[in-house]
Amino acid sequence: MAVTSTQKPADGVVRMMTGRYLTDDTAAAITITCGFKPRVVIVKNVTSGDSYEWYEGMAAASAYKRVAAGDATIITTLGVTVSTNSFIIGLDLDVNVINEQLSWLAFG
Repeated sequence: MAVTSTQKPADGVVRMMTGRYLTDDTAAAITITCGFKPRVVIVKNVTSGDSYEWYEGMAAASAYKRVAAGDATIITTLGVTVSTNSFIIGLDLDVNVINEQLSWLAFG
């Protein structure tokens, strides 16, 4: 039996940022500059109830997606992409929708 376990302790500073996003313009990927590299990103469309989550170690543009009806999948495109000091919320048409309110939370 093999066990693999990974832990990353905080560096003494908790980095967290929240925000909201709403547009009536053409839907597009959203770049959020947070000033740190997120380890966790949670995005919720508060209008529809659809959401996705990205955790450190997941591939770029992927996410754990849950629609309001309850179905959950792991998407490999149009999810969350993290960089050194920002992240991109992809243009998933269930979550990132014009005239629908997004809330997001990032932890570093």
